[in-house]
Amino acid sequence: MLPPRNTNLALLSALVLAFATGIGAVWTGSARGAWIVLAHGLVGITVVVLIPWKSRVVRHGIRRRRLTRWLSYLLALMALTVLASGIAYATGVIRAVGDRETLWWHVAIALGLIPLVIWHVFARPARPRRTDLSRRNLLRAGTLAGFGIAVYAALAATTTVAQLPGTRRRFTGSYEAGSFQPAAMPYTIWLNDSTPPVDPSSWRLSLGDRRLTLTDLGRYRQETVRATLDCTSGWYATQTWTGVPVARLLTDVAPGHRSVRVRSLTGYDRYLPLSDLDHLVLAVAVGGAPLTPGHGYPVRLVAPGRRGFWWVKWVAAVELSRRPWWAQPPFPPT
Repeated sequence: MLPPRNTNLALLSALVLAFATGIGAVWTGSARGAWIVLAHGLVGITVVVLIPWKSRVVRHGIRRRRLTRWLSYLLALMALTVLASGIAYATGVIRAVGDRETLWWHVAIALGLIPLVIWHVFARPARPRRTDLSRRNLLRAGTLAGFGIAVYAALAATTTVAQLPGTRRRFTGSYEAGSFQPAAMPYTIWLNDSTPPVDPSSWRLSLGDRRLTLTDLGRYRQETVRATLDCTSGWYATQTWTGVPVARLLTDVAPGHRSVRVRSLTGYDRYLPLSDLDHLVLAVAVGGAPLTPGHGYPVRLVAPGRRGFWWVKWVAAVELSRRPWWAQPPFPPT
C-alpha cells in the first residue's frame, strides 16, 4: 500500500512522463521512434494502476471544505476522460466521437489538463525529500512499474485475442484510411488553416530569386515515390506520389545552409533538416491523378518518414535557410 504522499508523487511523475512521451508519440514518424509510443502507453496504464491508491487520497480530501474543490473534481474528471479515450482509441473500441477521431479528443483534453495539473501542484504541494530515494520506495516504484507492464500486456493480449481494430494500428497508433485510394484519404488541415482558392494561371512557386509557374515546374523531370502520410489526428494512408524532387530545384546548397524552409499559401511553414533534402518531393499528383484542393493542389510537400504536419500543402515557396531546423516550435502554433 502506498502512503498518500508517495501516491501523489508517483502520480505526478507518471503524468509528467505521460505528457513528455505523448509529445514524442505525436512527433515521431519513423519506426525508430516506436519505443516512444510504447512508453506512452505503459505510462498511461501505470496511471490507471495508481487510481485505487489515489482514490483513498481523494476520499480523505473531500472531507475538507475548500472553495477550489470543484477544480479538483474537474481535474479528476478530465484525467479519467484522457485515460478512457486513450484506451478506447488504442483498442479501437471507440474510433471517433462526433466528427472527431477519439485520439483528437484525447490530445485536446490532455492539453487542457496541463494548467489544472500545474495549479494542483502548487495548491497541494508534495515536495520531494531525500528519503524518497530509499530502498523501500525504489522497490515500490519497481513493483508499480511491473504492475503497469502486466496490465498493459494483458490489455494488448485481449485486443489481439478479441481481434479488436487496435491490432491493425500502425506503430504510431494511427489507423489506415484510404491507402492507394486518394479520393478516400481524409482531408485534414492543421488548426486554423483553411483550403485557399488557387488560380493555376497566377500561382507561382518562389525558389529564392526564381519564380516558377506550373508550366515551368512541369518541365522538370518528375519522379514517383511511395510514401505514407501519417496524420497526428490518428489516420494514415500510403499513396503513390508524383512530383519534382526538391533537390532538383535547389542546387545552390552552400556552406552555412542548415535547413529547408517550405511555406504554404496560407502562411503555414516548416523548416526541415538539410539531411532531408534528398528525400523531399514537391508532389503535383497522387495515385496518377492531379491533387485535389483539399489535398494540397497545386503542389504539396511529400516528406517520407515524417508526420503529416511536415507535409506542407499549397506550397508557395521553398528556400534554403541558415536557420537550424530545430529553432522552431516542435509543432506549428497555428
